[in-house]
Amino acid sequence: MRSRLPLEGAPDAQSPVAGAASPPSYPYVAIDVDEDLADDAAALLFELGADGVEWRDGTTLARAATAGKVTLVASFRAEDDASVAVGELSQEWSPRVEYVVGDAWRDEWKKHFEPFRIAGNIVVSPPWRAYAPNDGETVLVLEPGRAFGTGLHETTSLVAEVLSDRAAGFQGKAVLDVGCGSGILSIVALALGAKSARAIDVDPEAWLTTRENAARNGMGDRVWADGESVESVPGQYAAVVANIEAKTLVDIAPALWDRVAPKGILVLSGILAPHVVRDQLGAVRRAYAHAREPRHNPSLVKGEWAALVFEKW
Repeated sequence: MRSRLPLEGAPDAQSPVAGAASPPSYPYVAIDVDEDLADDAAALLFELGADGVEWRDGTTLARAATAGKVTLVASFRAEDDASVAVGELSQEWSPRVEYVVGDAWRDEWKKHFEPFRIAGNIVVSPPWRAYAPNDGETVLVLEPGRAFGTGLHETTSLVAEVLSDRAAGFQGKAVLDVGCGSGILSIVALALGAKSARAIDVDPEAWLTTRENAARNGMGDRVWADGESVESVPGQYAAVVANIEAKTLVDIAPALWDRVAPKGILVLSGILAPHVVRDQLGAVRRAYAHAREPRHNPSLVKGEWAALVFEKW
């Protein structure tokens, strides 16, 4: 799920410091929008070249710049790219280029990543925290790096909970993880009894992180992770999971459904709930109407996000 990627722990914006000895600075574009426009504004930022977009409001650790508004903070690779993006945005949103200075912010988020239960008896723990499992618990050690997916995000936990509930259907079989991020869902599926996991992501850093996390948990020989497209992945799988943007779920619907084996399940997340965006869930459902008489459960909702489950018979 990549529509809201945090610049976690970033310090207050500063101007870049000149000189050879200066710390590195990273440009970002900040805008202040009404909440009902935030998702469209975030999509526009991605279209303008943003690598990630963080959402700040009255509930987040880093608060919105203006009370009653949502501040979107979009990271860009180069200052020129950020400046061009500002010129394309509505001036009503107060677009501005600001900077994160220094590298300490990259690891600041680790202070808030503690061991937690993701589904059933599976506990996720970062490698920098010691965790003594209770009876019956399975501990997965996860280093997300810069890839999406600590397991704390609602979209990820929704899929993990479905996998836990439906584990009997893929025991001893292969699963496919589309948009694998850190590999957390592949590793959860293996912990729940899957034989192997095929993991794909458009971001090389994501599938490399997946390989590292699989090896860290003694599963390196059971996870195959790379940048293959879902259209090119051969075979069918007892469980297919895709935690990505809703628009992409719609675009790749035929290919995703083709990867599901008979009697298998397809789990989709990264969909904004109806109380956030009225028809996003409906649009995804309609995209999968071509499936052979799928029987889907009522949508699962957590916070602002929803998941869908389809079964192939």
